[in-house]
Amino acid sequence: MENKSIFVTQPFLSPLEEYMDILKDVWERGILTHNGPVVQSLEKQLAEKLKINNIVAVSNGTIALQMAIKALDLKGEIITTPFTWIATISAIKWEGCTPVFCDIDPLTLNIDPQKIEELITEKTVAIMPVHVFGNPCDVEAIKAIAKKHGLKVIYDAAHAIGTTHKGKSILEYGDISATSLHATKLFNTAEGGACIATDNELHEKLKRIRFFGHNQTKDIVEDGFNGKMTEVHAALGVANMKYYDEVLSDRKQKYLYYRNALSVLNCVCFQGFNVGESNYSYFPIIFESEEQLLEIEKRLNKNNIFPRRYFYPSVNTFTNIVEYKNCPVSEDIAKRILCLPLYRNLTVVEIENVSSIIIGQLLKK
Repeated sequence: MENKSIFVTQPFLSPLEEYMDILKDVWERGILTHNGPVVQSLEKQLAEKLKINNIVAVSNGTIALQMAIKALDLKGEIITTPFTWIATISAIKWEGCTPVFCDIDPLTLNIDPQKIEELITEKTVAIMPVHVFGNPCDVEAIKAIAKKHGLKVIYDAAHAIGTTHKGKSILEYGDISATSLHATKLFNTAEGGACIATDNELHEKLKRIRFFGHNQTKDIVEDGFNGKMTEVHAALGVANMKYYDEVLSDRKQKYLYYRNALSVLNCVCFQGFNVGESNYSYFPIIFESEEQLLEIEKRLNKNNIFPRRYFYPSVNTFTNIVEYKNCPVSEDIAKRILCLPLYRNLTVVEIENVSSIIIGQLLKK
């Protein structure tokens, strides 16, 4: 294998000439933003591909979460997971709400529904679970809890484009799902995100919030902000759309190749799937100890292979911005989990090399 650096991920990019063809039309029109025709085309194509009714393309996934909170007029406590990227918490705090951490299921790595109800108080207004690494949450259990207590549900679906449950996109569950179209995601626009609401009135409200609260006649009818996606970013999404099915299929094949190669190890475990169909966005591996993880990481780095400790540390431990709440499962998993390289241009030979280094290091003990 050639001696090149292998990182945890790499964005899928359509052939440059295909992207440039779309940009030529953008240049000719001179429209770069304000819900331009390429943004509208991207929304239409994504909705058709994912078989969803409503989608609002926005500037990034964090803004999508903030828009969801704002659209639902939430003020109070939002129960969420500590096993997530900091953006989940940032969005909650920026919208004037308080994150309340609920520990995770050690198998799925998603929020543990059995631990949610004990955290509900008179201040609780919503639940914000995360489909971790594209693994769908137990949406039925969460829906039942929310209905019982009169709570809203916002799914942080940053990883979840391509994930399904009961034959439909996981983005169709909850009051609103917020996804990311960041460069590291399975489908990307370099920077970007989207809100998905099944309720049509809520969908229209999200579109208004995205553009400073303007309605169709340009009157300001509510409090909004600048969450618009540009035509330049949308153009990359449109160019990449042609390869969506190929990228999704390839990701699953490579995930399963890793899983099969590493199945000889008894000292590691993998994320479990209880419901639905994951999009296999990432390949996390969980070691017996943090020391074992650090040994593997060091060995891989020496071979120019750079996995990522994702998510680490557990966000409930970021005491500069949140009040600490003990979440022993999340804190333990966060110390022992490592995401291995997984992306479209990663070759089978490279996967075999990554796997053989891990196996060799662990079996020599």
